[in-house]
Amino acid sequence: MVTVRRRAAVLGKPIAHSLSPVIHNAGYAAAGLTGWSYTAIECAEVELPDLVAALGPEWAGLSLTMPLKEAALAVAGEVSPVAAATGAANTLVRRPDGSWAADNTDVPGMVDVLVEAGVPAGAEVLLLGAGGTARAALAAAARLGVRRVACRVRRRAAGAELARLAGTLGLRFEIVDWAVPDAPEGADLVVSTVPKGAADGFAAAARSWRPETVFFDVVYDPWPTPLAEAAAAAGCRIVSGLDLLLAQAVGQFTQFTGVPAPVREMRAALVAARASG
Repeated sequence: MVTVRRRAAVLGKPIAHSLSPVIHNAGYAAAGLTGWSYTAIECAEVELPDLVAALGPEWAGLSLTMPLKEAALAVAGEVSPVAAATGAANTLVRRPDGSWAADNTDVPGMVDVLVEAGVPAGAEVLLLGAGGTARAALAAAARLGVRRVACRVRRRAAGAELARLAGTLGLRFEIVDWAVPDAPEGADLVVSTVPKGAADGFAAAARSWRPETVFFDVVYDPWPTPLAEAAAAAGCRIVSGLDLLLAQAVGQFTQFTGVPAPVREMRAALVAARASG
């Protein structure tokens, strides 16, 4: 019996910290997908077109992290509606004709983890940041039936782009000054999409958040962040970037392989990797 070799990888820069290979390879083993392998490849934005063009037919899919989520759209022959709406893709799937289809599994992944965390329909949201992950968070908010989103931004121009997307999604949206770290009165959900360290200044204010508030921080290394620690001290329910990492990987796994993802085994491998790291 000949084993068919199939490959996938996560691309980004830096990428050495990524736990995606742990998750996907555990899934391949649990699903009996011999011959499948998943690696990490460091790739800058300017390098992406040439790298993708050079991949052989054994490549089934690519996961994209920063700074490649916007650049991925330019190398795709087909773009899913959610990736087009958010202007970002974290997934490239090889099509039968050899071209690539771009998708964004961050959005359904966010919906899954936030529903599991108990975020109610019609919630009010405070969003920190205005990059590609913030756009995914807005799309997830629309799917959750969120009433209103207030967004703290460091760059007004980025906030304006986010406002346009919010309008397309039918969300009530306002931009809030980043420098005002007051408590999110009435917020059912606070989502931080900024890089590690960028939101640490809000930690003191977070200690007075309502315990009913759910806090979702997309960062998972290092963990917990100062903001997550403060929100937990206030009694808030915490959702981490590890939860999203698993949820978005489950969607990618199915698209890459065509078989259901063995979620339990993938989660166990992620937990074990974090414990040993």
